[in-house]
Amino acid sequence: MQNIHEYLAELEDIPGTRIFTAARARKGYHINQFAMSLMKEEGRKRFKADERGYLDQWQLSEAAKAAVIARDYNALLDMGGNVYFLSKLFSTDGLPFAEAVSTMTDMSWPEYRQMMLDGGRSPEGN
Repeated sequence: MQNIHEYLAELEDIPGTRIFTAARARKGYHINQFAMSLMKEEGRKRFKADERGYLDQWQLSEAAKAAVIARDYNALLDMGGNVYFLSKLFSTDGLPFAEAVSTMTDMSWPEYRQMMLDGGRSPEGN
C-alpha cells in the first residue's frame, strides 16, 4: 500500500497544474489570508489605496508581495496560493474569473475564451 505522501508526489508532474495539498496550504497560508481579507469592503479599499502598505501588514515574503503587485498568479500558486482565495484579488481588480485565469496561460484572454468555448485544451502533447 502506497503512503499518502508518495501518492501526492506523483501528482506534482501534471503540466500546468498545482494540486492544492495540505503542504501547499501551509506554505501559502499568509498569501491566502491576505486574499481572504479582500472579501471585506474595508480590506479592498485599504489595499486599492496603498497596495504595498497593505501588503506590509501581512506576514508575506518579499517575493509574495512582488507577485501580488505584479499580479503574477502563477508565482502565487507556486508559493501556495489557492486559486479560489486568489479570486478575491481578481474581483478586487474587477476581473472576471475566466479572464484572470487566462493570464496564467500562454494565451490572450480572447484566445483562452475561444479555446474554452471549443471544448478546452487538448490533452495531446501533455
